[in-house]
Amino acid sequence: MAEPRREITAECLCIGDELLIGQTLNTNAAWMGEQLGLIGIRPVLTRVVGDHPDRILEALRTSTADVVLMTGGLGPTKDDITKHMLCTFFGTRLVRRPEVEARIVELFTRMGRAPGDVMEVNRAQADLPEDCTVVPNLRGTASGMWFERAGRVFVSMPGVPYEMTGMMVRDVLPMLRDRFEPPVIVHRTVLTTGLGESQLAERIAGWEDALAADGIKLAYLPSPGLVKLRLSAYANADGTAARAQVDRRVQALYGLIPELIYGEGEERLEQVIGRLLKAKGQTLTLAESCTGGFLSHLVTSIPGSSAYYIGGVVSYANAVKMEELGIPSDMLELNGAVSQPVVERMASGVREALKSDWAIATSGVAGPDGGTPDKPVGTVWLAVAGPDGVRSSKGVFMGTRDLIIQRSATAGLNMLRKRLLSG
Repeated sequence: MAEPRREITAECLCIGDELLIGQTLNTNAAWMGEQLGLIGIRPVLTRVVGDHPDRILEALRTSTADVVLMTGGLGPTKDDITKHMLCTFFGTRLVRRPEVEARIVELFTRMGRAPGDVMEVNRAQADLPEDCTVVPNLRGTASGMWFERAGRVFVSMPGVPYEMTGMMVRDVLPMLRDRFEPPVIVHRTVLTTGLGESQLAERIAGWEDALAADGIKLAYLPSPGLVKLRLSAYANADGTAARAQVDRRVQALYGLIPELIYGEGEERLEQVIGRLLKAKGQTLTLAESCTGGFLSHLVTSIPGSSAYYIGGVVSYANAVKMEELGIPSDMLELNGAVSQPVVERMASGVREALKSDWAIATSGVAGPDGGTPDKPVGTVWLAVAGPDGVRSSKGVFMGTRDLIIQRSATAGLNMLRKRLLSG
């Protein structure tokens, strides 16, 4: 048997006062960690430091990972000091790179500025450490920098996520694969909805315990209304054997919780709904109260949704429920807006009014106020109307107002998914 490849570790060092004070959300570290894991490099540490010379140098001096990925501090203003600290750390100096300066000028020219009008502060972004390998930035003016020391790699990139991700995908990740030849890692992510993380873990406990025999690790990745199950296995060579083991375990999972699995990978529930509706040549409408249009946003965020989505009614006020959806006033008075009869009538009303095959309706108490002992905050009624009638379901969702809205929308989509699959 071939010797296993050495594990390669990585650290993410994010620089910027705005990250420390919460002014900017540090999405870079999460994205970089995910991408590193996909190529077999294991993230072991993420650090955030401010725009302070001593703290940046201390972070560089105490790093021990094989790969150190840095973001931030590469802009044109005086508080952007990262490349100066890199010169100090590596004992080098800044030199003007003519090819980089020419690209910066060309970028501003495309934006309508004459070459002579490009300010020196922008041209100075072509001043880069003499000992680095320049990583081109095709989405901005701040170049990346690649350094090697004692078998380790340091890469500095812009903090702007759009620029950093472009640089990582195009150059940095391929360069890291070539430089280290990390172990092959096989991932497969199964998407579930309908049970929370703890309930799901209890349901599949036996299956999870058996994964260790194949050297497979399982990660639970929860989000509002959903739980991703990511199976990972390291391997040598091309990973064929590990992939077969992962596939076998996933197949067993499908047999265990078929009603909870709606897809794999990065597929979204609204994409699954769209695919099913397209395959059947059927259409969808929505009647939303507590979700306030969020469900419509999810459906229309999918390219090509115009092929199956007709439209909807955001019937937040009772007057709209009566006038647009035909709900009798006495039904509202007797049962209240958050009730089974009303939500079912909302679904059938919008389906009839807009002439669709299917309709989803939502009505609930999203909070933080408005709850009662009988209908506490988080109480939501959902209904799906279709060719075979109307069915409804009551849920009590926990969390903030935003989370209740998200979980309600997810539950409504999942009700429709099950109806579409069942007939």
